[in-house]
Amino acid sequence: MKVLVTGGAGFIGSHIVDALLETGSDVIVVDDMSTGFERNVNREVRLYRTNICDPELSAIFERERPDMVCHQAAQTVVTRSIDDPLFDAEVNVLGSLNVLRNCKRAGVRRIVYASSCAVYGDVKYLPVDEDHPIIPMSPYGVSKHTVEHYLHLYSLVHNLSFMALRYANVYGPRQNERAEAGVVAIFAGKMLSGQRPTIYGTGTKTRDYVYVQDVVTANLLALKSSETGICNIGTGTQTTDQMVFDTMSRLSGYAGPVEYAPERPGEIRRMYLDCARAKRQLNWSPEISLQEGIMRAMEFYANTRERRALHPVNVELRV
Repeated sequence: MKVLVTGGAGFIGSHIVDALLETGSDVIVVDDMSTGFERNVNREVRLYRTNICDPELSAIFERERPDMVCHQAAQTVVTRSIDDPLFDAEVNVLGSLNVLRNCKRAGVRRIVYASSCAVYGDVKYLPVDEDHPIIPMSPYGVSKHTVEHYLHLYSLVHNLSFMALRYANVYGPRQNERAEAGVVAIFAGKMLSGQRPTIYGTGTKTRDYVYVQDVVTANLLALKSSETGICNIGTGTQTTDQMVFDTMSRLSGYAGPVEYAPERPGEIRRMYLDCARAKRQLNWSPEISLQEGIMRAMEFYANTRERRALHPVNVELRV
C-alpha cells in the first residue's frame, strides 16, 4: 500500500509516518517545513518540500500515484486564525481542496483527514458527540468544518472514500515546545528551562488531552476501514489547565509558580469528547492515561535538551 502523508514532518504526521512504515507501507511525505522538521522524517520515505497550496502538488500525485492519503497538513494555531483569517483559509481550505482535486486525478481510493473539536465551538452539552451543533468560535474551526463538507461532496460526486477525525487536544513527543499551541509541550519547555509557565484564564478551562500514539492508531484504523464519515478522537475525560500544570510540576520536580494571564479570544471554555462512534466504527479507544502520556512527553523533552546541550552545533545545523 502506498500512502501519501501531508504534514508528515510535523508533530502528529511524523508519528503516523513511522507507524505506516512499521506496517510495510510505501510512504511519501509532503511538507513545506513551515512548522515541521526534517529531523522528524524517517529516512526511508520520499520527502517532497512542497506546500499543499502549490501547483507542484499535481506533479507529485501524478508521479507517486498513492493508494491512500493521510491529510495532516494545516495551519493549526487558533490565535493566528483570528489575526489572519485569510491565511488560515488559504492553507486549510484552498490547500485541502488542492489535495482533494489531486486525489481525484490520481485515483486515490481513500483519504483520512485531520479535523478538530474546534468545529464545535460554543459547547451546548458535554461530552460532545458528532451530532453536536457546529458553532465554531474561530476561523480555524470554520476552516476545518468547511473541509469536512468538501469531503462529503467528493465522496458523493467522485466516489472518494473518506474519514474525518475530529481530534481533541493532542500531546506527546515531537510537539514543538516553542510554538503558540500545545499546552503540555509549552509547559515542559518552560519548566525544564526554569521559566514560569503561563495559564490563560483562571486555570479552570477544560480540555480533552489525547496522547499522540492513540491518535496514530486511530489514523491507521481509519485508513484500513471501509466506513465513511466523521469520528471524534479523544479520551472522554475533561482536564483543567491547572490539573495539567500540577501533574507536570509533580512529575518534573518543578517547584516554581505559574503566571495567570487574560484568556485569549476564540478559546472554548469547556470541552471533552464522546468517542463512542470511533469505538463502534473503527474499534478504537484510547489506551494511554494522561499521567503516563505526560511522563513520556517530559522524558522526550528532557532527553532532547540533554542532546542539544551535548551537541549544540549538530542540532543547530539539523534545525
